[in-house]
Amino acid sequence: MGKRIIQQARGHGGPRYRSPSFNFVGRVTHRDYDEKEKNEKMDGKIIDIIDCPGHSAPLVVVEYENGERLHNIAGEGVYVGQTISSGLKADVKKGNTLPLKNIPEGTTIFNIERNPGDLGKYVKAAGSSAKIDSRLKDKVIVKMPSRKNKVFNPDCRATIGLIAGAGRVEKPVLKAGKKYYMMKAKNKLYPKTSAGAMNATDHPFGSGRGGPTYGGRASSIAPKNAPPGRKVGMIRASRTGGRRK
Repeated sequence: MGKRIIQQARGHGGPRYRSPSFNFVGRVTHRDYDEKEKNEKMDGKIIDIIDCPGHSAPLVVVEYENGERLHNIAGEGVYVGQTISSGLKADVKKGNTLPLKNIPEGTTIFNIERNPGDLGKYVKAAGSSAKIDSRLKDKVIVKMPSRKNKVFNPDCRATIGLIAGAGRVEKPVLKAGKKYYMMKAKNKLYPKTSAGAMNATDHPFGSGRGGPTYGGRASSIAPKNAPPGRKVGMIRASRTGGRRK
């Protein structure tokens, strides 16, 4: 009798593969303001810079004039005690948050909203940044870290600057144990085992039989109605045979 392969077990959502969010400091967000405050600017002060296991970049703790405290991603060059602003009339300076329609072309930004008011969804990894490519009347085109252009609503907000922690991936991980605990902090799968090295009950490619490479079904096509995770191997043809005229 077969068993779930790893991809299916992870998708099931059990505690073994669940992210340990109780160890995370908190959610990274922009300041949430209502319609009455949209035209205003609110200043805040960075009171601390902290590390969070759930984020690759350091976070800043910002306290605004109204007493509200939020976590945001730390930009390159920010410091404790720095005053930053959020709002429609905020200045275009590092660390400030304002709508895309008020940010000049060529400005480096991060933590961009997908839709106005969703508090930030894009460009949040350490060392990454996006750039305002062009501004039109009803849309703003942003060049993402992938070098692709993406269209945003002009009312979507973003933070000015480059995310700190750019050298994170340059330092080598010299020990497997260090890598293990790095991945465990976010509950990522480590180490990864190739499909052909598994047993036959653990993966369709397992058992070591068939062909010069291990995995007896490397050239097979999964059944059409196979469940998610079982569809491994070659991509099924969308149709076969000649077309009727």
